[in-house]
This record gives sequence, structure tokens and C-alpha cells, in this order.
Amino acid sequence: MDRLKTARAQRPVHPYLVLVAAALLPGAGQVINGMPTRALIMIFFMLSLGFVTMQLAAPGRSFVGQHAGGIFVYAIAVMDAYFIARYRWEMFRTRGATAVARICD
Repeated sequence: MDRLKTARAQRPVHPYLVLVAAALLPGAGQVINGMPTRALIMIFFMLSLGFVTMQLAAPGRSFVGQHAGGIFVYAIAVMDAYFIARYRWEMFRTRGATAVARICD
């Protein structure tokens, strides 16, 4: 019975929860996925590319135009967090079901 509890304890976070967290807060999706170093790297590149595009953009550009580099990396970070969470979820669904069945027998 203890093995069944440990098999269920390894259940990954649902990908939609990771997607919402990543969309609301930069780097949160990576942290939920268990990759805080990757989150710091993404935040560093968001800030640095946002700063570079802010310095290089023409004065009359909109906020999005001035920070396009940071927004681009932000979008990549959201997709990255979701795809990793989705991959882990699908691996759990396909392999986890057979592992739980083996433990119960």
C-alpha cells in the first residue's frame, strides 16, 4: 500500500495550472515544474532583452514596441513551461497507469 501512495505522490502538476501560473508571473511555470534555475535564466533574458530593445527603439514607439525583446522571451517562457508540463503529464498518463497497475497486482 505504501508503494501505491508513493506512485500517486509523483503525479505531475496539471499543465493548465502551469500555463496559468506562467502567464501571470514570469518564471512561475518553470518553478512549478521544478526548474528554478531555468526560471532565473528566463527572467534574466527577459529583463536584458527588454532593456536593450527599450534603448534601441525609436522614441515614438508604443510600450510593446519598446519592450519587444522582453515580451518575446516572456512568450517563449510561457510556452516552454507549458510544453514541459504537458510532456510530463502525458508520460504520467501513459506510463503511470501501467506502473500503478503493476504495483496493485
